[in-house]
Amino acid sequence: MRRLEEVSQEELKDLLGKGWLTHDGMWFYHTYLDSGMEQANRINREAIRSLAAVEMARARKVLRVEEEDLRDWEGLQHFMHDALKMTLPESVFSRASFTFVPPNKFHWEWRDGECFAYKAMKQLGVIDDYVCGVMFRIECWLENSGIPYTVEPRIEKCIMHETGHCRGDFTMHFTEA
Repeated sequence: MRRLEEVSQEELKDLLGKGWLTHDGMWFYHTYLDSGMEQANRINREAIRSLAAVEMARARKVLRVEEEDLRDWEGLQHFMHDALKMTLPESVFSRASFTFVPPNKFHWEWRDGECFAYKAMKQLGVIDDYVCGVMFRIECWLENSGIPYTVEPRIEKCIMHETGHCRGDFTMHFTEA
């Protein structure tokens, strides 16, 4: 038997991240059973939007990021990369690619069939009606950064289910100082 002090920081982070994802999935599932898919999707996105503001503030505090640090491409790119690494368990982070393409694109791509939410919603049999919460969360992070952006494709239903792939770009519209 190991003691807590023998558990690596990465193992502990993965355990806590998976616990959060499991809680999130169980919350969604029971909301769906109780109130139906439309309500589960609506409440899920409202919760994500509320969470994003708190999550961004906490990540900024831990990383000591000031508002002005997010006003240019380099600062935003470093923050988003580190916030994603801090938040997502490695087992999830390793299934997606988050690429920063100068001067202003943030590209995401999940390995085909490997998005944890896609897999869970498919297993529940509700994938046809699932409204993506995973990329919406990142979209809400960007909203909280205060930087105008566009996203292509528009994140509504599950992109992987609709197209066979989940990938796209957030394009930041930085204002010149």
